[in-house]
Amino acid sequence: MLPSTKFKHSSGAFPEIEQEDQMYTPPNLYGTYTIDTKWAVGIGVFTPYGLGSEWKNDWIGSAIAVKTEVQTFYINPTVSYKISDQLSVGVGFSYIYGSVDLSKRVPIPIPGAPINGTLKLDGTGTGYGFNAGILYKPSEKISFGASYRSLTKLDFSGDAVFSDMGSLQGLFPGGSGKATLPMPANIFVGAAYKISDNLTVEADIQFVGWSSYKELVIGLPTGPAAPAQLGGQPLQKSQTQVKNWDDGYLGRVGAEYQCCQNLTLRAGVIYDITGQPASKMEPMLPDADRIDPSLGLGYKLNDNLGVDVAYMIVLFSERTSSFVPTGSTTPFGGTYNSTAHLFSLDISYKF
Repeated sequence: MLPSTKFKHSSGAFPEIEQEDQMYTPPNLYGTYTIDTKWAVGIGVFTPYGLGSEWKNDWIGSAIAVKTEVQTFYINPTVSYKISDQLSVGVGFSYIYGSVDLSKRVPIPIPGAPINGTLKLDGTGTGYGFNAGILYKPSEKISFGASYRSLTKLDFSGDAVFSDMGSLQGLFPGGSGKATLPMPANIFVGAAYKISDNLTVEADIQFVGWSSYKELVIGLPTGPAAPAQLGGQPLQKSQTQVKNWDDGYLGRVGAEYQCCQNLTLRAGVIYDITGQPASKMEPMLPDADRIDPSLGLGYKLNDNLGVDVAYMIVLFSERTSSFVPTGSTTPFGGTYNSTAHLFSLDISYKF
């Protein structure tokens, strides 16, 4: 995954800035085993939520975010049961491991000797969830499916380190930090129709329960009280960031054409309605509605081995933010333009 984001501050007083170049390589691994004509089991290891951003260390929004990296790894064993030739059901359990790496500048405008320190937060967390699905095939040509994946809350713990705080370093001892992030519930409903022996078309809609993301509380040990000229209160303390996201929705259509015995061609498009309100759109992880066209192909090397490759371009809508940072009354507004290029390679083997 190769993302790119440009930001133009609403004041017009600063030049457009682009995020640092990044590349993400989320892995996945799946396996299935058919026990008999009714029962089958499987396991998946995948990363449905893995996002990040990185800006220059001295950019205008460095007090909000410099680097943000969030990764999640799902280990998801499943079992399915074929009730009849037309109807199958399945359930699964998920163990989720997540990691976060955040950094930003900490400016303190001391007259005559301003400080521009750094806060770095990193930690790991775990959580549990479940999923369930149903598949109904009334005929050989058409099938309907639905699935549900539960909301999971990841409880992160790690270290907070303040550096470059100059004469105020003693007021920022750092220490253990805590935070909780929701991984939203998802509901999928879809259908597939086999137009001919070679051509199948599919469509589905997805609900993403981002309205569960109400706030982000970063728990930090309370530091020593600051001098009177700096307010007399601890400068190191827990932070609460109000999020209040909305739910998100996606629609997908795709087609698969088997042009010969060993080669299958695929194409599709996604329309994704973000759950991030413009008032909460910030440089940590800016989002927008998007259109994602894709192309791919699968090639069967022999009866056991197959290779699949695909490309997707994510075209975000240009979006203007009215975000007000926590603890400030001054908006950090501006316009974001983002794109991302996704390349995938999958290898399958049938024992």
